[in-house]
Amino acid sequence: MLRLRYGHRQAMVAAAIRALPNEGCGLLVGRADEVVEIVPSPNVADSARVYEIDPRVLLRTFRDVETRGLEVIGVFHSHTHSAAYPSPTDVAQAPDPSWHYVLVSLAEKESDVRSFRILNGTITEEDLALDHDQGHGSPDRR
Repeated sequence: MLRLRYGHRQAMVAAAIRALPNEGCGLLVGRADEVVEIVPSPNVADSARVYEIDPRVLLRTFRDVETRGLEVIGVFHSHTHSAAYPSPTDVAQAPDPSWHYVLVSLAEKESDVRSFRILNGTITEEDLALDHDQGHGSPDRR
C-alpha cells in the first residue's frame, strides 16, 4: 500500500495537466510506503507517449533526500489518452523493483490515479491510501 496526502494527489494531477499535450512526470519522495513530497520534473522526452525525468531534477532530488533522511520511493507520470495502467514501455523502463509507480490518467474528465509495483515485468496494483491534508478522519482507500 502507498500512503499519500490528498495534496500530493492534486500536485501530481496538476503536474500532468501542466505538461499537456505531453506526459507529465516526477518523483515520489518519502519513507518506505509513505509519500512525504512530490517533485515534479520536466518531461525531457518531450512526448505524449513516453516520459523521462530531467537528469538535473533526479540528481538534485537524490542529493537533497540524503541530507534529510528520506529517499526516492518511486515515480509518477501521466497517460494523456489511456488508462492509468502501466504500458509495455513503462514496464520496460521501470528502474527499481522497490519503487512505487503511480499513474495519472487524463483520458476522462475525472482524473484517475493508481499505484503499481513492477517486478521482473510483472505488474501488481497496490492500494492507495489517501489521507486528508488536515489529518481528519480515516484515509480513503483508492
